[in-house]
Amino acid sequence: MALWDKFKQSAQTMQGQLEAKKNELKSGGFRDASMAICALVAAADGSIDPAERQRVTALITTNDVLRNFAASDLEQRFEAYLAKLTADFELGKVSVLQDIAKVKKKPTEARAVIQIGIVIGGADGHFDKTEQAVVRDACFALDLAPVEFGL
Repeated sequence: MALWDKFKQSAQTMQGQLEAKKNELKSGGFRDASMAICALVAAADGSIDPAERQRVTALITTNDVLRNFAASDLEQRFEAYLAKLTADFELGKVSVLQDIAKVKKKPTEARAVIQIGIVIGGADGHFDKTEQAVVRDACFALDLAPVEFGL
């Protein structure tokens, strides 16, 4: 099986796991950490083009797990995180990782945030090295082993 096929299968499995825990994923901390990782993955290469922004926004607003929250609220938070990252990526990244780390003490939410990052990262058919690196950074911020997620 090709590496991408394995990843795609893994992402589908993760989405299924997320959906199974949907009722546990309703806190504001989870909402914010999820939007933070979505923005971090979208801007992983230091920039975000309009097509990528639109694709990630569509994924956020249609993801079954994130339907616990108003789509307009998610979109607004995602855009706010993107603004931090595009203004100064390194400084923004520190701030975004701090918001992700706020769910560290809730293992279900912490793992779900990483899974969302992986699902978003692979949504375009290519989970590149820069996207993997920022998801690994998020793992460290959450005290999770990247190897648990195949990173």
